[in-house]
Amino acid sequence: MTDYAEIITRGGITIWIIAALSVVTLALILWKVWRLAAMGAWSGGAVTERAVLAWQTGDAAGAAAILTGRGSLRAQLAHAAMTAHRTLPEAHAREDTTRIARALLAEARTGLRALEVIATIAPLLGLLGTVLGMIAAFQALQVAGTQADPATLAGGIWEALLTTAAGMAVAIPASMALSWFESVIETVQGAMEDAASRIFTGAKVAA
Repeated sequence: MTDYAEIITRGGITIWIIAALSVVTLALILWKVWRLAAMGAWSGGAVTERAVLAWQTGDAAGAAAILTGRGSLRAQLAHAAMTAHRTLPEAHAREDTTRIARALLAEARTGLRALEVIATIAPLLGLLGTVLGMIAAFQALQVAGTQADPATLAGGIWEALLTTAAGMAVAIPASMALSWFESVIETVQGAMEDAASRIFTGAKVAA
C-alpha cells in the first residue's frame, strides 16, 4: 500500500503545489467559519426582529436600545437604517443605508474569491501534472522500445493520474465550502434588505 509520503514524492512538483493549496484551503475554510460567526452571520435575527417591531410601533428609543452594542450584520444594518431615517432626508438615508449594507456584505465576502480561485485552478493543476506525467511515461516507453515492461508503463501512468485525483480532492471541498458561504451571505443579505425595507416603509417614528 502506497503511503502519502510516497504519493507526494512520486507526484512531482505539481502535487507539492496541490498539497500546499490543500493547506491553504483548509485554513481559509476554518478562518471563514470563524469570521462569519464573529460577524453574527448566524445570529442577530431575533434581536433585529424585535427592534424592527418596536420601530414600527413608534418606539424609536426602544428600538435603538435593543440594537445598541449588537455586532451582528443584521443588527448593524438595522441600527444604521434607523439612525439614517431619523437624521437624514429619506433619499439620503436610503443611500447611506445602502452604502453601509454594501460595506458589511463586502466584509462578509472577504476570502471567497481565494476559495473560488483554488476551486478553479486545483483540478487544472492536477490535469497539468497528469499530462506531464503521461509525457514522461511515453518518453520512457519510446526509449525502451521493444524491451518495454508493461508494468513499468502502468506504474508511470498511475503516478501521473495521482495529480488529477489530488486536484479534485482539493477542488471539491473548496467548491462546496464556497457555495455554502455564499448561501449564508445571501441569506443574511435578504434579511438585511427586509429589515431596511420595513424600517423605511413602516410607521413614522418621531425623532
